[in-house]
Amino acid sequence: MKAIARLLGLAVIVCLMPALHAADLSGTWNGAFDFQGNSVPVTLTLKATDAAVTGSMEGLPTSPAEIHDGKIEGATITFWLDNEYQGQMYKLVYKGRVDGDRIDFDFGTEDGSWGASLTVKREGATDAAPAPAISGSWTGSFDFNGTSVPVTFKLQSSGAAVTGTIEGMGPAPTEIHDGKIDGQMLSFWVNVDYQGQTYALQYKGKIQPAEIDFDFGTSDGSWGSSVVAKKA
Repeated sequence: MKAIARLLGLAVIVCLMPALHAADLSGTWNGAFDFQGNSVPVTLTLKATDAAVTGSMEGLPTSPAEIHDGKIEGATITFWLDNEYQGQMYKLVYKGRVDGDRIDFDFGTEDGSWGASLTVKREGATDAAPAPAISGSWTGSFDFNGTSVPVTFKLQSSGAAVTGTIEGMGPAPTEIHDGKIDGQMLSFWVNVDYQGQTYALQYKGKIQPAEIDFDFGTSDGSWGSSVVAKKA
């Protein structure tokens, strides 16, 4: 009988877990995603009832966009919404992992022709640790068509915001845009000219004690490389 009681108790806990997670999602969540080199801020308003999630997203061309079929299973939240772009309606499918006051989403069109990532944080939440200070010069090199290209990152951080330039990508320093630190990750983008055409290069780097390990490339994914930048 005791074994049966324990099993029944475990079954009840398992059944209640989705509801407990769902209740924690109600509220306002803010974040931004990259679209063709531009940072697009969004606000997600959620209401959880048991395992069902309702709400809306503001910041997209169609705003507020109502979310549909929202649900949470364990630490995973899923939903979809309709959004208009250049006169055409698209169904965007979202799948996110909940981690306390943070949700990391992968989302995109239903047919998989476009996608992006989005991290939102609960309004009023504070980071567990301050963003690492990365102000200063960082030097490294990357391979371009078999040639080693030296570069210098001159960065200035203020909290989670990062500004600065890259030297070596052209005749003049290249200004970085939308620089930000999220945990141990640094991201930004720059415009570079190559053979008379301007390209937006997206940078994402992992911050180590004395170096930053970058992966970077064109926004459409047609070219990419990596560089390890060490503190000068």
